[in-house]
Amino acid sequence: MGADLVLALLDAANFVLAIILVAMGLMVVFGMMRIINMAHGELFLLGAYALLVVQGLGGSFWLALVLGPLVVGLVGLLLEVLVIRHLYGRVLDSILATWGLSLLIRQTVILWFGPQSRVVAAPFDLRLDILGQPFPAYRLFIMGVSLAVILFCFWLFHRTRLGLAARATIADRATAEAMGIDSRGLDRLTFAFGAALAGLAGVVMAPLLSVDPQMGLGFLIPAFLAILTGGAGELMGVVTGGVVVGGSQSLVARVASPAVAELVVLGLAILVIRLLPNGLVGQFRRRR
Repeated sequence: MGADLVLALLDAANFVLAIILVAMGLMVVFGMMRIINMAHGELFLLGAYALLVVQGLGGSFWLALVLGPLVVGLVGLLLEVLVIRHLYGRVLDSILATWGLSLLIRQTVILWFGPQSRVVAAPFDLRLDILGQPFPAYRLFIMGVSLAVILFCFWLFHRTRLGLAARATIADRATAEAMGIDSRGLDRLTFAFGAALAGLAGVVMAPLLSVDPQMGLGFLIPAFLAILTGGAGELMGVVTGGVVVGGSQSLVARVASPAVAELVVLGLAILVIRLLPNGLVGQFRRRR
C-alpha cells in the first residue's frame, strides 16, 4: 500500500507539472497581451514534431531540446507579426483568429507528416526502484524541467528589468509607453517566449505520448482549466490551478477512469469559477 501510494503521488506530480509547463506559456501571453491563444496546443505539437524531425535526421534528443523551442519561438514571432498584433483589445476576434491558426497548423502538419501516430525515443530508459516498485527516471526528468521553467518564469518576471517593464505594461500600457518602454517590442518578445515554452513542453512530453496532429488538444484544455481555476493573469495562479486540476484528474483517473476524471475536473473547475470568478489566487489577492 505504501509503495502504491507513493507511485500514485509521483504520477500525479508528473501530470501536474506537465500541465503547468504547458499552461505557463499560455499564461505569459494572456497576462501580458490579453490574447487567448487557441493555437497554443498546436505550438506544443510543433515542438513534438521538431523532436521527431531531429531524431529522424540522426540528431539527439538534447539537440532537439535546444532547437525545438527556438524554432517554435520563431514561428510564434512570425504569427505575432503577421496576425496577433492586429488583435490586441479584441478578445472574441483573437479567439476566432487563433482557432483558425490552430486549424491551419494542424492541417499543415497532416500534409507534411501524415495523420498517423508516431513514437519517438526518450533519451534514456532508466527505471528507479521506489519502495520495491520501478518508476521511469524520465518522468522525474520532466518534473525537473517543469520546476526549472516555473522558477525561471518567476525570476524573469519578478527579478529582472525586462520583467519590471512587462509588469508595468500590464498594469498601465499608456503610462509605461510614456516612460519610454517599448510595449510593441515587449509584445513580440512575449508571444515568441510563450510559443517557445509551448515548444519546449512538446519536446519534453513527446517521448511519453503518441505524436500525432491531435496531441495538442489533450493538453490545451487542462491548461486552460488550470489558468481559469487558479486565476487568469497570475503566474502563481497557474501553479495553483495546475495542482488542483492536474492532481484531481490524475488521482480520480487512478481510482475510477480517465473519462470520469475529466468530468470531475470539469465540474470542479466550473464550481471554482462560479464561486470565485477571479480564481483561487486572484480572489485571495483581491481580499488582501
